[in-house]
Amino acid sequence: MAVYLDNAATTPVAPEVVDVMITTLRDHYGNPSSSHSYGRKVKALLETSRRSIAKHLNCQPSELIFTSGGTEADNMALQSATSQLGVTHIITSELEHHAVGHTAVALMDKVKVSYVRVCNKGHVDLAHLEELLQSDEKTLVSLMHANNEIGTKIDLYKVSALCRKYGAWFHSDTVQTMGHYRFDLQDLDIDFITCAAHKFHGPKGVGFLYVNKNIKVEPLIHGGAQERGFRGGTENTAGIAGLAKAMDLAHDGMEEHQKHVQEIKTYMIEQLKSYFPNIEFHGDIDPKHSLYTVLNVCFPANEKSSMLLFTLDLKGVAVSGGSACSSGASTGSHVLRGINADMKRPNARFSFSRYTTREEIDFALEQVKACYEKTLA
Repeated sequence: MAVYLDNAATTPVAPEVVDVMITTLRDHYGNPSSSHSYGRKVKALLETSRRSIAKHLNCQPSELIFTSGGTEADNMALQSATSQLGVTHIITSELEHHAVGHTAVALMDKVKVSYVRVCNKGHVDLAHLEELLQSDEKTLVSLMHANNEIGTKIDLYKVSALCRKYGAWFHSDTVQTMGHYRFDLQDLDIDFITCAAHKFHGPKGVGFLYVNKNIKVEPLIHGGAQERGFRGGTENTAGIAGLAKAMDLAHDGMEEHQKHVQEIKTYMIEQLKSYFPNIEFHGDIDPKHSLYTVLNVCFPANEKSSMLLFTLDLKGVAVSGGSACSSGASTGSHVLRGINADMKRPNARFSFSRYTTREEIDFALEQVKACYEKTLA
């Protein structure tokens, strides 16, 4: 049996999404910037997809810029804030995805970067955030909605209220939560949010940046008038059509998916606690404050701890030790270091999707137990 439990890295593409993309590739091959009928047909599909996504988010279609994914969208938000909005101060955290963290570091020659404190469960210290906001500088706050490694969520509304109180702009990396939670952008006062379709059963290589209508951004990619001049390059039409379909599927059954996946996660927590008396979990596992698709487990240390992920892989269980974007790095997880986790103990990130079954969790648990039974025998 093979079990895929690395859905925070990427999800399997939904069959319905594949069908839409195949149809688009076959029948909608014109360039959407062309003025002839072939181009107009594709342009119509492009804008229909944009309107469909905007309807789910309760925003205007013109507020969505299609990108190659979440990393580009995060980069565009931060770099536009410094070049277009005159931001001289970025407030972020040490737990952010590298798409934000590395971009902030790259901008340090232009702006001051401050890091808000976080607790050992990954929660942002809102009192410290308010302290950092009390300056005369033009400020952008960039804090992810839910952490991709430990699952801890922030309260977007509370952070937004603080930003508005002190006249700051607010960007949130919502890559892990888009398609998993409902967003009402008429109700949530925010300037930028991001999306990557492959995190909710859409294709890789496509996403979007939401830009509040009161803001104009500067393109990262020049060379064409596509996306109303905000992002040069011929649009990935099949990918965008797949993104729109994946968004439809996610919203059509969102509450059922949330219930199913949360039950899977809760079941795994209970089973691990019953088998390992000293098991720990990184991040907040309270459903009110935790991304229901992610569970980061801190296992007991043993003489073969470093081989846990490799052994599980050999047994057919695909899990991660952290962000897939950092695979190959030898420095360990910056997120776990940021919450002062015990780096000597093995950790594994199990992440679930609406396709994950109880039977797959049972199989994964059997393989984890077998790893420890062998090493402790």
